[in-house]
Amino acid sequence: MTHSESRNPASGTGKSAFVTGASKGIGLAVAQALAGAGYAVTLTSRTQAEVEAAAQGIGGQARGVVCDVRDPQALQRAVDAHVDAFGGLDVLFVNAGLGHFANVEDLTIEQWQEVIDTNLSGAFYTVKAGLPALKRRGGYIFTLSSLAGTNPFAGGGAYNASKFGLNGLSEVLTLDLRQHGIKVTQIMPGSVATFFNGHTPGEQDAWKIQPEDVAQLTLDLLAMPERTLPSRIEVRPSRPPTK
Repeated sequence: MTHSESRNPASGTGKSAFVTGASKGIGLAVAQALAGAGYAVTLTSRTQAEVEAAAQGIGGQARGVVCDVRDPQALQRAVDAHVDAFGGLDVLFVNAGLGHFANVEDLTIEQWQEVIDTNLSGAFYTVKAGLPALKRRGGYIFTLSSLAGTNPFAGGGAYNASKFGLNGLSEVLTLDLRQHGIKVTQIMPGSVATFFNGHTPGEQDAWKIQPEDVAQLTLDLLAMPERTLPSRIEVRPSRPPTK
């Protein structure tokens, strides 16, 4: 495991966040927003150069860590290093995900396993790694799901299954953890202008939800009164193109 860290971290709020899949897209936007709000942030990605560049671009108390969420031991090491560096953990943003899309006949076993292992098992491993630290002082878990977690579509066998499962896991986490002072919110976006599935965002994506919109939503949820939990948030483009 490697990381990059600013030599002159800002004092911040004394709070910290751990964001998976944060070298670009929604994860990066969330990490940037949290850092701007005074959080020390660890970003993870499977690609060293990308995650280190992302952390350096944020600056301050931002660390870029190479970590594959399919590896529970690697996740535990990454979270432990985060807690050692920042003294605790307040926000866990479970974002890492990918998709393979094909009808069930053509979807390979390997593609199925990669999607489920990343999007669903990886979320479980991330939460397991972060729970001891979160329970010590309460905190917030965000799971980045999708409208595909309630709306199946042809060719979405693996992706739909992973997001339906993630929604179920998130709802159970809410029930399991609420008495420990830990909030859990599943954020379910529709079309977002990201690099997901090899897409390159451009002007053609102006109608879509932007990553910074999800980041703003995250800050808004963190600002909610302690007594109130928006447990599931569906997010759609306000004016998609007509077909």
